[in-house]
Amino acid sequence: MTRLVSEASGPIRGRVRVPGDKSISHRALMLGALAVGETRIEGLLEGEDVLRTAAAMRALGATVTQDGKGRWRVAGRGIGGLAEPADVIDMGNAGTGTRLLMGLVATHPITAFFTGDASLRGRPMERVAAPLREMGATITARDGGRLPLAVIGTATPVPIRYRLPVASAQIKSAILLAGLNTPGETSVIEPEPTRDHTELMLRHFGAALAVEETAEGRLIRLQGQPELAGRAIAVPADPSSAAFPLVAALLREGADVTLSDVGLNPHRIGLIATLREMGGSIEILDRRDAAGEPVGDLRVRGSRLQAVEVPAARAPSMIDEYPILAVAAACAEGRTVMRGLGELRVKESDRLAAIARGLAACGVTVEAGTDSLVVEGAGAAPRGGGTVETALDHRIAMAFLVLGMATEKPVAIDDGGPIETSFPDFVALMNGLGARIAAG
Repeated sequence: MTRLVSEASGPIRGRVRVPGDKSISHRALMLGALAVGETRIEGLLEGEDVLRTAAAMRALGATVTQDGKGRWRVAGRGIGGLAEPADVIDMGNAGTGTRLLMGLVATHPITAFFTGDASLRGRPMERVAAPLREMGATITARDGGRLPLAVIGTATPVPIRYRLPVASAQIKSAILLAGLNTPGETSVIEPEPTRDHTELMLRHFGAALAVEETAEGRLIRLQGQPELAGRAIAVPADPSSAAFPLVAALLREGADVTLSDVGLNPHRIGLIATLREMGGSIEILDRRDAAGEPVGDLRVRGSRLQAVEVPAARAPSMIDEYPILAVAAACAEGRTVMRGLGELRVKESDRLAAIARGLAACGVTVEAGTDSLVVEGAGAAPRGGGTVETALDHRIAMAFLVLGMATEKPVAIDDGGPIETSFPDFVALMNGLGARIAAG
């Protein structure tokens, strides 16, 4: 374990690009492996989670090679062409990668065994497994649908029409990826819209996919067994990673930071909307498209933040950003109320509990409910001084290092290792902007 300590900094300044989007990086490797021809990827996130997916695609028969920093090539095997892996696939901490790969394997006549680290082995997989079983796969897991698990794919998959029981892009994506090697039309209904990277990338590779609004919700229809063609993909900077320097800039008067090439998918920018409502100065510059995804630069300046109530309906568009939003709320003036956070209980850790414990350790008044969080901000620097248990969660680790940049006393985290899963150069990038984070 690497203990890290963050001390109060002055206003941070500079222009940086955070690593590539994790969600898009996973999907680029997977769809590249199912395409005919070569897929060239620029800006791939080279964190541990995505590297686990790259290794898994090699184990399933694709040729995946690195040409340089962020530059990768995938020689695909075509729809239905995945090979049976010779060994257990260890996904480390990659929950997204695991759930999506379960979908890919489910409609191939092969057997694959998945495991992961202690955090991933504790996360539920049953809600992904249930619709895949309806399509014909056999999935056997530990009690509670947990890893290690086996996916025995079917040679005769059947399409389904599935209504999501919870707002989850991972469940939706697993079904759509399974639908690629399934004859007929596979459809998913989501009562609340979730991030749509899978739909955008499927179209980019040439799949026949339609989306419409219905009385039941957002209906996604995919025609099975298309021929996907290798594509060029430019992965935008990850908005979930950009959230950390973004909030760090807001918390110090005089700060001025520009974050380059940030993905601005409408289903991913709930944090920006919330921070603007709190009074944050966030300007979007040079809007453009990259491989079907909206992208822009964010200029962020120090601001006095005011408490707000964050509606539950916004949760799907910012579910990964609540740890850092809670840090902003701790430094804002007034009582911030966040609702609809039940999904945080089943992330890399019980994030809701981890946020509450960490804030309390740093002198912030906080109350965590079953699916809600209330943070009392004094409009001034919190006391700090605590050591936060990260519970193997990269976003908890980074959020509390940002808090330490604005507290009276330094804030420590017990283990900075998990940061490698999504933001390998986080400490160097933050220190380059003016933070004071060091081992301690």
